[in-house]
Amino acid sequence: MNQQLFEAGVAAYQSGDWANAAAQLTQALSEGEVNGRVNHLRGNAFMKLGRYDDAAQAYAAALNDAAYGRKGALGTNRGRALLAAGRVQEAVGSLVAATQDEHYATPYKAYNALGSAYSSLGDVRNAGIAYRNAAIDENNPDPCSALRKLGGCFMDLGRPDDAVEAYRTALDFSTSLANQNAIYGDLALAYVAANRMSEAVDAFDHATADGSYKLTPEAQASYDAARNAVAAKSGHRASETDDLLAAAGYGAVAYDPLDPTGETTGNLMPSPEDTGFFSVSEQELVDNEKKAKKVRRKKKHTGRKVLITILVILVLLCGVGGFGYYRGYGWPMQEDVVEDMFAAKTNQGDVGQYLSSSLSEADATQIVALIPSGTQNVVVSNVQRSMDSSSATVEATLAEGGQQNFTVSFTRDGIGWKVSDFDLATTPAGASAAAAGSSGAAATATGTVSSAG
Repeated sequence: MNQQLFEAGVAAYQSGDWANAAAQLTQALSEGEVNGRVNHLRGNAFMKLGRYDDAAQAYAAALNDAAYGRKGALGTNRGRALLAAGRVQEAVGSLVAATQDEHYATPYKAYNALGSAYSSLGDVRNAGIAYRNAAIDENNPDPCSALRKLGGCFMDLGRPDDAVEAYRTALDFSTSLANQNAIYGDLALAYVAANRMSEAVDAFDHATADGSYKLTPEAQASYDAARNAVAAKSGHRASETDDLLAAAGYGAVAYDPLDPTGETTGNLMPSPEDTGFFSVSEQELVDNEKKAKKVRRKKKHTGRKVLITILVILVLLCGVGGFGYYRGYGWPMQEDVVEDMFAAKTNQGDVGQYLSSSLSEADATQIVALIPSGTQNVVVSNVQRSMDSSSATVEATLAEGGQQNFTVSFTRDGIGWKVSDFDLATTPAGASAAAAGSSGAAATATGTVSSAG
């Protein structure tokens, strides 16, 4: 190496003369020479000049110097350069390798860039995982940014309740008022998507309180819709039965459960034959209703049992089995599948019977391994239902104390459900807190002479 040219390149680098630094450092190396420090600085200078392909090449050359080390920082910088150059697939490989360097002190930089890369590829799930890992890195000085992007990923995945938790945690780490207003705006949209309109109105109010944050036309429309929904609800207190009938598509027509055949009111129930779901006659519906009334007099059910009982009665009365199926209900319910699966693991039973047949053997084995044994209590919440797929949040209390949170995905199996995905949801603590997963721009690499990147 030409020491004089190297020193001149370093001086230019320190003064911010990136073009001269890149030229001097390049000339300082003899042909074929391997020098991690020089190539690291060259790569940084090329990044400052916007010469991303040259920067990626310089970082790759630095990685060839085993004695120099710093594989995490170099891999991250090379991934950012490749991402900026539009070579996204190559960027993913470099960034994944960077996260595997156990000596890398700031892996959140690699995870943030990896989230951007996966987002560019349309791989929202892996983008969310990357942003979550960036947020829980204890060395990350700004977990708020990663959490907000994680919330965007959850929204893209159709999991607004999870997005709510990500945005709420982001608020805990946000110090800038302008940034808080923007997060409240995102949170409000997540509440709307989750049909939590009162909370949506509160979030929109926070976002716009000081007048500095302006809603987009789409957000303003959501704000108006949320306020109208709250106003309408305050004027009419619907019963649980009203809500269930509305969810099944019967909100516009009132059916009298005491007159199931419509002889008095003239309103005939939909024929059970129309749904293709049950095959009972109207007389059987009447008889079943009488039996159901006797059962209701003897027992009072709470929680999910109330919901299941009402659903069964409504199905028998109204022939709305097809609508219940469309809305994501079935037998067994998602909650029952989760509870039975955890019990099977604790009792060393057959966990595989609760897993989707579409899972590979490796994926099924991984899910079984993630389920804790000896759980004292399992609470299923935030169930998101649709006809073919569903998701839920699970909180398991462990026998030895403490809790673990999971996100579970389901796929339809006949009229019931099977588990198709099972993830451990990491809950951050202290400065590393994060929620358990939209796109972000690649950050440019920086560095100093002693520790670049």
